Amino acid sequence: MSRIKQDLSSSPYGRTQLAMPSTSPSSAGGTMLQTARIAAGIVPHVCVIGAGIAGLRCAEALIQRGMKVTLMEGRNRIGGRMHQSDHLGHVVDLGPNWIHGTENNPIMDLAKETQSTLHSWGERQAIFDEKGKMLEETKANRYSEIVCGIIADAFKYSNDNSSAIPPNRSLMDFFKNKVKGFLQSDSDGPGFNGDTPRMEELNHEQKTLLRIAQMWGAFIGDPIERQSLKFFWLEECIEGETLFNASTYKAILDRIAETAIAKAEIQFSTKVVGVESRRDEVIIRAETGSPQTFDEVVMTAPLGWLKRNQAAFDPALPPRLSEAIESLGYGHLEKVYITFPTAFWEVPTSPSNSRSLSDSSDSTRPGFLHWLHPLYTPQNPDNWNIEALNLSALPSAEAHPTLLFYIHGPCSLHLTSLLTEAQTSSYYDILTRFFEPYYSLLPNYSKSAHHCAPTKVLATQWSTDELSGYGSYTNFPVGLEEGDRDVEVIRDGEGMPDRRVWFAGEHTAPFVAIGTVTGAYWSGERAAERIAEVYGLGGEGVKDGERERKVEGKMEKVFEAGRGAQGLDAGGMNAMGL
Repeated sequence: MSRIKQDLSSSPYGRTQLAMPSTSPSSAGGTMLQTARIAAGIVPHVCVIGAGIAGLRCAEALIQRGMKVTLMEGRNRIGGRMHQSDHLGHVVDLGPNWIHGTENNPIMDLAKETQSTLHSWGERQAIFDEKGKMLEETKANRYSEIVCGIIADAFKYSNDNSSAIPPNRSLMDFFKNKVKGFLQSDSDGPGFNGDTPRMEELNHEQKTLLRIAQMWGAFIGDPIERQSLKFFWLEECIEGETLFNASTYKAILDRIAETAIAKAEIQFSTKVVGVESRRDEVIIRAETGSPQTFDEVVMTAPLGWLKRNQAAFDPALPPRLSEAIESLGYGHLEKVYITFPTAFWEVPTSPSNSRSLSDSSDSTRPGFLHWLHPLYTPQNPDNWNIEALNLSALPSAEAHPTLLFYIHGPCSLHLTSLLTEAQTSSYYDILTRFFEPYYSLLPNYSKSAHHCAPTKVLATQWSTDELSGYGSYTNFPVGLEEGDRDVEVIRDGEGMPDRRVWFAGEHTAPFVAIGTVTGAYWSGERAAERIAEVYGLGGEGVKDGERERKVEGKMEKVFEAGRGAQGLDAGGMNAMGL
């Protein structure tokens, strides 16, 4: 069994719904604390910081266990990094687009429940070389198959040899060795006599394969030169297909948020600046308003936020927890949507211009478009690869004449800086100027044609977003020495539960779901279960020491309140969520 599967199989994750606990004092598994609380009419009051997927699922699970929940959210909306916009005239996701893995995935179950439209792009793609020439489809497919095979080999090599791999080895190092070996075997084959033209062709193929490999950077939010080979196995996802959510995540978000919206207190535009742990309570301080006191706190802020705000915790975070937060990487992925009057690249516009991306004996249309190391535009100073999704190839009900560009790492930071420094009026010009060299290479493009001129553009700017942690999601950089243990340390809290503070978010997920919506969902569920177990309300995964601390710290308070329980009326009981 791989280390990914071992981690998942030994964890309490995977349940898509928590069973409603019995509130009878004599129920199986009931504790003295639970009995006393019911008699006193008191339930734990939990503050969940962040109304993203982890926070919303945590709130839902806590409420299902009968607890009182206050959600504090810095924005004026729910969702966190999951957000949609209708600026283009149709709704698009600014955050996650994908469901990573279809087997035993609660997000897949929610997609079915909400009748979301999911799409698999298939194998077809269009690849443009450094001079802007589209590669022959057979060659493009061959290159892609080779790269995918090397990725699979890298996962296995990393999983089997992680302890022996030096921390400074990157995924790109692995690719270079594999590609060199592949081409060496080709040159040693029959019919090759060492002639210069053939050797030049092999060298060019090597460069092309390595450039295609760099597209993996969009998965991690950084160039693959920065991806740790030692911990590449942590990037493996849940088994099954990776599907694009063609109808956006809106319905799934709304479904996850239902319970929290109906039954939790949600404080919007509340930016937390202080988390002070005391023996019997946690005091939360926001930028505005008075301090508030809670029994427990679940921190779901992104890893990037934690990196910049460790000083918000009092007492200071344990050294090993602080080290783990600093050690893990946090990538940068931005999305740029460019919408046209029509998908000019799909349908010929005149009898004399009969090309299209759909020209093939295969009836499917290319979903992925890649521009490798472009040397033909000064707008791209470091010749970063560019890739896009052809959204006109979605199922007809969801299709629209839009290209969705993914940019990552230094490229995303460069473009975001241009947008940040610019005036709002030049937003359109900056984006079209940067991306025109790429979409102008598509079939049927004419600069003077109205149907080839973008009608609307939309770009994310997560790397300038304080509440997203100035980035996108967790990754594993070169130089990392204990990546798996770092995740476990943050996941378990390294003593923070004894201070009544718990962590959730995609950075605390099972290894198989780090950086994904599923991971965020599972992590919120797990935090709720651990708190529920502490209070004798069910759940799994809590350590014995945590239960003992809670019983000792709360029993006196509960029994003292219980002596005055006769004075509680129905209104008071309802106010506390019973």
